[in-house]
Amino acid sequence: MRLKNILFFILILSSFHINIAKAQGYKIKTIVIDAGHGGVKPGAAGKYSLEKNVALKVALKLGKMLEEELPGIKILQIRKTDVDVDWYRRAEIANDAKADLFISIHCNSMPKGNNTTRGTETFVGAYRRINEMDAGIKENEDIIKDKDYKKKGAYNPTDPEELIMLSLYKSLFRTKSLALAKMIQKNYTEVNKRVNRGVKEQGLLILQRCAMPSVLTEIGFISNPAEEDYMNSEDGQKEIVTAIVDAIKQYKKQIEN
Repeated sequence: MRLKNILFFILILSSFHINIAKAQGYKIKTIVIDAGHGGVKPGAAGKYSLEKNVALKVALKLGKMLEEELPGIKILQIRKTDVDVDWYRRAEIANDAKADLFISIHCNSMPKGNNTTRGTETFVGAYRRINEMDAGIKENEDIIKDKDYKKKGAYNPTDPEELIMLSLYKSLFRTKSLALAKMIQKNYTEVNKRVNRGVKEQGLLILQRCAMPSVLTEIGFISNPAEEDYMNSEDGQKEIVTAIVDAIKQYKKQIEN
């Protein structure tokens, strides 16, 4: 009986939310930018740079360009310095701000010995069984090293009822997340001439906690010397940021119309 009531409530709430949004005229008002890793969690390492530092530089430049080109939108940065922000707190900040978009910036890497793989890929959240989430991709590694990560997440992913609730809630944002991710990848590929590794759905815990359209974009392989140089250069960072900003503008135009 409890499960039936939960499902009924969520479906009614979803319908109500969509109808109100259409009636009032939906507008993107707040965008949250998340520079991946930070502090004691450096992320991937290249020959001379760390993912946390590259991600932060790109995130700050992304925020600045968005403020310049979309002045009516509030831009929030999860971190502005080299600090560690817990994964669940990142999503919590976005949820508390009632953000309309969540964009997480990361650098990719390959195991030692592979310095040739290159390209960009952008992820959206997908629900998986707990063992599949843990094995998703290395972006979950810092999270699952924390022995209390399930408690911090404020939900039990092994509870069938809770998983159904989260899956239904997330389905409200899946299509929009995929649309933005495809626009970002298209700009990387067609404008920046980067290798396109595609848009993928993965069990990324941070995205699963965000109650809004959300993406995690891997801007290049820090394990590849040429891409490491590109991501650390002013021109490279400008190209990356412009590709994301243009995608957000395209998405904004599409979703608000």
